[in-house]
Order: sequence, then C-alpha cells, then structure tokens
Amino acid sequence: MTFQAYLDTIKSKTGQTPADLYQLAVKQKVYHPEMKAAELVAWLKKDFALGQGHAMAVWAVWKDQGWVHAPAKKK
Repeated sequence: MTFQAYLDTIKSKTGQTPADLYQLAVKQKVYHPEMKAAELVAWLKKDFALGQGHAMAVWAVWKDQGWVHAPAKKK
C-alpha cells in the first residue's frame, strides 16, 4: 500500500484529511505541540476506528507539517 493509499483510506473512513483531523484535535483540545504519537494513535483509534498504520500515517503528515516533533534521539 502506498502512502497516498493510506491517506485516501483515512479520508474515506473518516471524511477527514490529516489537516482536518489536526483542526479537530485542536478544537477538541486533544492536540498539544509536545504530544506523543501514542496519544494521537489512541485518539484516532477511539474516535475514528483507525488502525495503527493509518494513525501513524496521520502522525507522519503532522510531523512533516511541523505540528508535532519526533522525540530527540538518545545518545
């Protein structure tokens, strides 16, 4: 499955794009800039019945947009 196919499936299952989900997360006060991937995944699973892979695709878009950050690598 391509990354775009993941995004297309997210849109068809939820009616939302990753950007729409970001706006909704802000509105529902689920989002915070230091949130962890697990927090996003839990919310997307609970509210939208998305699986791990699709939720992580949303995380990847959010990370690419600079809305969330990957944890710093430990030395």
